[in-house]
Amino acid sequence: MKGTLTAGAALLLSTSIASAGGVERAAPSAALLFEEGNYLELNFGFVSPDVSGEQQIPAGENSPAGSNSGDMADDYFQLGFGYKNDLNDRWSLAIIFDQPYGADVNYADDTAYAYGGGVTPFGSTATIDSNAVTALVAYKLPDNLTVYGGARAVQTVGEVELFNTYSMEIDAETNFGYVVGAAWERPDIAARVSLTYHSEITHDFQATEEYPALEIGERPTEFSTTLPQSVTLEGQTGIAADTLLFGSVRWVDWTAFDITPPIFALGGSSLVDYSDNSVTYNLGVGRRFNDEWSGAVTAGYEASQGGFSGNLGPTDGNTSVGVAVTRTMDALRITGGVRYIWIGDAETEAPGVFTEDTPGVTLGDFSDNSGWAAGVRIAYNF
Repeated sequence: MKGTLTAGAALLLSTSIASAGGVERAAPSAALLFEEGNYLELNFGFVSPDVSGEQQIPAGENSPAGSNSGDMADDYFQLGFGYKNDLNDRWSLAIIFDQPYGADVNYADDTAYAYGGGVTPFGSTATIDSNAVTALVAYKLPDNLTVYGGARAVQTVGEVELFNTYSMEIDAETNFGYVVGAAWERPDIAARVSLTYHSEITHDFQATEEYPALEIGERPTEFSTTLPQSVTLEGQTGIAADTLLFGSVRWVDWTAFDITPPIFALGGSSLVDYSDNSVTYNLGVGRRFNDEWSGAVTAGYEASQGGFSGNLGPTDGNTSVGVAVTRTMDALRITGGVRYIWIGDAETEAPGVFTEDTPGVTLGDFSDNSGWAAGVRIAYNF
């Protein structure tokens, strides 16, 4: 029961949407360490957020109040890979590849929505792409306890184009952090509780910036950005024959995450920053129908923080529901899942550059937004 049901559960819990909690797209999990025997998995995901808003104040004659942003959050694909090997009855190791952070922002060229100092009807774009590799080692102690830890490498790259007012491109940067955790299991009822800590990782970026609005030409610059630390509590237990209850609580230190390139900072603000940390809750039930088929349903929640959100990520919290179905064919399992997300309403702030003394004024109102995600996991025990 344990392996069959948790494949669908993990698929749904690991697929997120852009800016659901910061720019995190895939929440890392240590669940792969607890698959039976040697194990291999491939993950494919597609996410389609729909985020649009309405301008609340005029920002020049070409950008009046009432202008709509259009859908500014592009669709994206996610890839993942995991391998776990039992070295003996005590030691095991795992290698995990994922794409934890990302953003695809695209304010269409024909919209009159303005960002920052831009008052012309031309689009703004921003992208963040990342790849991560995590190597973990686990050791089984007496009394059904397991401790684990390892290293995590994250490579990040990105670029921004804000109308005709500012542009930035950063070189790919790779830096390292660590992972530590512990778990307790009771196999007879498929129970397990695990607590995992991921350390922060600091990137020292080499960038190229240009700020025509301030009459600054293309220049090389440097700045640092910290990918946030996180703590994840995951649990599961059998509640009836062939029925599993599972869930997670995840805290992320988003107040440590800040993208403020030095030339952009001359305009008096950050490109991306967060005033609050996030706590995300997931809960689900899995059921094995027979030796071949099983399924799961999940619900997720991340509270809105209030205040202003950035124009490059105008969302605030989310609520989601999902379903997954797994087919087991001997050692091979194929899981498909879909998830629907209600994206929290957000307001963005009018920077003081628009008019004099306007900080604290709402520029954009982003409400009634949503998204959906779909994924496939192919898993093999050997």
